[in-house]
Amino acid sequence: MEKYLESTEYIDWEDPAILAQAKKLANGASNAEEIARDCFEFVRDEIKHSWDYQLNPVTCKASEVLQQGTGYCYAKSHLLAALLRANEIPAGLCYQRLTITDVPPFCLHGLNAIYLEPFGWYRIDARGNKEGITAEFCPPMEKLAYPILTPGEADLPEIWAEPLPVVIDVLRQSQNYQEVADNLPDIDS
Repeated sequence: MEKYLESTEYIDWEDPAILAQAKKLANGASNAEEIARDCFEFVRDEIKHSWDYQLNPVTCKASEVLQQGTGYCYAKSHLLAALLRANEIPAGLCYQRLTITDVPPFCLHGLNAIYLEPFGWYRIDARGNKEGITAEFCPPMEKLAYPILTPGEADLPEIWAEPLPVVIDVLRQSQNYQEVADNLPDIDS
């Protein structure tokens, strides 16, 4: 579990702003599940999805996402992992391989898995709700933003402690939200 609690380059929970926000979100919560819910709802509802709002800059590190208030699903998952880890809740990164328009090409969608007693690993998706997309925090049931519908789409089973390099590459190399959208990362399933 240690690797799911570490502060890293992209899940930089030791950043003072992340620590302050994590502490604020935990204030008044009586257990890890309440803290996790508050962190999830903060990232889902208060951090704007870059494509939905057509916002720049492109963010990647958790501290950048918090500072700028925007990020693609991948970056939002980095922030959520950082806030949870700062509150000593093990958190990892998960991906789905999805289509945008129900036909290939495919791209990755970023979300999180957190470890909660007594449920074990539980996936949550702080992408941000909008018409046609609703993700909730209701353990042990998962209510993710996107169901797997089209042949070739998949829930990737791994729980990564660090973001996939292909995700980092797209976020770091893109100059604006449109470039990310034009080059969404993918891996072979």
